[in-house]
Amino acid sequence: MTIRDKILVIEDEKSIAGFIKSILLSANYDVLSAYSGKEAIALIGSHCPDLIVLDLGLPDMDGMDIIHSVRSWTQIPIVVVSARSHERDKVEALDHGADDYITKPFSSAELQARVRVALRHAHAGMAPEEKFRTGDLVVDYDKHQVIVEGENCHLTQIEYKIVAMLSRSAGKVLTHDFIMKEIWGPQSYANNQILRVNMVNIRRKIEKNPANPQYIFTEVGVGYRMREAD
Repeated sequence: MTIRDKILVIEDEKSIAGFIKSILLSANYDVLSAYSGKEAIALIGSHCPDLIVLDLGLPDMDGMDIIHSVRSWTQIPIVVVSARSHERDKVEALDHGADDYITKPFSSAELQARVRVALRHAHAGMAPEEKFRTGDLVVDYDKHQVIVEGENCHLTQIEYKIVAMLSRSAGKVLTHDFIMKEIWGPQSYANNQILRVNMVNIRRKIEKNPANPQYIFTEVGVGYRMREAD
């Protein structure tokens, strides 16, 4: 099973949020919705979306503040969808770190095209190589899959992101705090229990003997290291 890109739609008007969600679902994306800035920040940290579709006019905070907050710790692509059509607003959003800006009203074809471009750029920046190989393990960055001895390990999205991150720095130790910050955001890295739980599940799926791993090694008290590429 190929893992679908997960998109978070941040829009306080539920009719518009539903319209955007239906467009993205029809394109086979996994879609989450947030109707306020506070809810959005929580979902970004807990679900690690692959892309954010953001309305600037939220009830509890300005969308510019969300862009600034997200950009303080991650390069998740952000596509702004806003009724603000003034050039000044577009320039400000892009300067804050948004990847694209669509003015309402918009067509389903335009939204899908902008999302595809933003995701393509993000994936290209994250994975210049299509695959990572070590032993019988292959990380397929294009399909978001981890294959061991020719079989898909069926990792969750979070598990895949952890393995992909380690594989891109194969041979290098990544600290618990670094992984937590990159995957779950700056509010979560002080408590790495969730990382340990995910690592137990990852090893159960990819290792022949999880107690004696051959792919992902624990550096006690520091973090984890992926075996170097062959």
